[in-house]
Amino acid sequence: MVDKDLLSIQEARSLVRAARAAQAEYSQLGQDRIDAVIKAISEVGIAHAEELAQMAHEETGYGKPQDKKTKNLLAAEKVYACIKDMKTVGILEEDKVNKVLKVAVPVGVIAGVVPSTNPTSTVIYKSLISLKSGNAVVFTPHPSAKKCIAATVQYIKEALHKCGVSTDLVSCVSVPTIEGSAELMKIADLILATGGPGMVKAAYSSGTPALGVGAGNVPAYIERSADIKDAVAKIFASKTFDNGTICASEQSIICDAVIAADVKREVIAQGGFFLEGENLAKVKAIMERGNGSMNPAIVGRDAQTVAKIAGITIPEGTRLLVSDEPGVGPKYPFSKEKLTSLIGFYVVNDWKEACELCHSLLHNCGIGHTLAIHSHNEDIIREFGLKKPVSRIVVNTPSTHGGVGLSTGLFPSFTLGCGAVGGSATSDNVNPMHLLNIRYVAYDLGNTPVSAPAAPKHTCSCGGNCGGHGSVDISALTSMIVAELKKVM
Repeated sequence: MVDKDLLSIQEARSLVRAARAAQAEYSQLGQDRIDAVIKAISEVGIAHAEELAQMAHEETGYGKPQDKKTKNLLAAEKVYACIKDMKTVGILEEDKVNKVLKVAVPVGVIAGVVPSTNPTSTVIYKSLISLKSGNAVVFTPHPSAKKCIAATVQYIKEALHKCGVSTDLVSCVSVPTIEGSAELMKIADLILATGGPGMVKAAYSSGTPALGVGAGNVPAYIERSADIKDAVAKIFASKTFDNGTICASEQSIICDAVIAADVKREVIAQGGFFLEGENLAKVKAIMERGNGSMNPAIVGRDAQTVAKIAGITIPEGTRLLVSDEPGVGPKYPFSKEKLTSLIGFYVVNDWKEACELCHSLLHNCGIGHTLAIHSHNEDIIREFGLKKPVSRIVVNTPSTHGGVGLSTGLFPSFTLGCGAVGGSATSDNVNPMHLLNIRYVAYDLGNTPVSAPAAPKHTCSCGGNCGGHGSVDISALTSMIVAELKKVM
């Protein structure tokens, strides 16, 4: 009988060993060769974007094939467009005034943790940024998505082979277990952790440097100056994108009391169904497991599917199930992250109260991640930007699209850092520069006065015949030695 845990551990060790050898050779290539490899990976990702999206949907049951295709293209096209001209090899910068060179140094072998919610797009994205920075990457897949992840890796390996570089630069554990993932994270040089809180916590506890993400309990505040119809349309477009599987998607709508009735009417008009009474009780009953975590049966599902699981009937065309949530905390499930077609609804008196509520929601689950605001009052927008404990605030845009860099100028990324406040090593949208160490070569500036020490005062027993000051009269010294020898002969 085969022990899967031992098999997984051994496979992780073998893959890292092979990746390390391949990376040592790959890191010696010039920028042009590496850029050619990146282009090939981009092209293969584009060519198979639809096929891999369908595979991911069929295997996991999460999301929508067309949206998964969009995510694959975000990784293959937009990430590539942002990194293709990025210098990542050799001398990155030369400061001639301060006499400092910055030299790129790849970190080595990356452990790529891949979630079931964004499996194929994450593999394409992490392969691109890892190889662009001169590294190799070994993936540990979520067990429920291992087939589509393996297929994506195989297409990338074919591209590597055509480029004449080792296919060991990108590989994937075929027998994923918790023990195998732990071993991979322990022996790699850096971890890119995207997934559930348990896996991210394990990455940070592994002893290996890690770049991880956090929960994204994104509040979306519709301030009284906002275009209500536009704001609701963008929130719905974002929250229903791939059925809410991206952690930057909105989890709560917050609006000012003076516009609350208009916002509710617009929510209903655009396909929102407010849960009440028995309907609400039945949905709450299937939202979480016993330990308070999300019920995986409803993750990434559309509103009709969630309603069916809950045993309720909802109008045809319903896009989101909405609940007026009276509070924030463990007893209020709509105040937490919900990677599905569920969203909470809150009413506040003004933007100051909205500020406090956003703080509470973020601290409940989502600190350091993302906040969305719909407003035309620049003073309020700036106030949120200065004080909210998040790494990105997206303004008048769908939060999903804005957070990952589709509808904003942020770097396109599937690893969204949450900063120190969120337990992450970075607050950035992770890119190739995060996977490089910088070696600094610093020259003397000539601004430190240095003088040679004075020569010590010379004393000797030769009566001064040696010349003093450290010099020696060789002839006189030789005569003295000869004379002394004659006395004893």
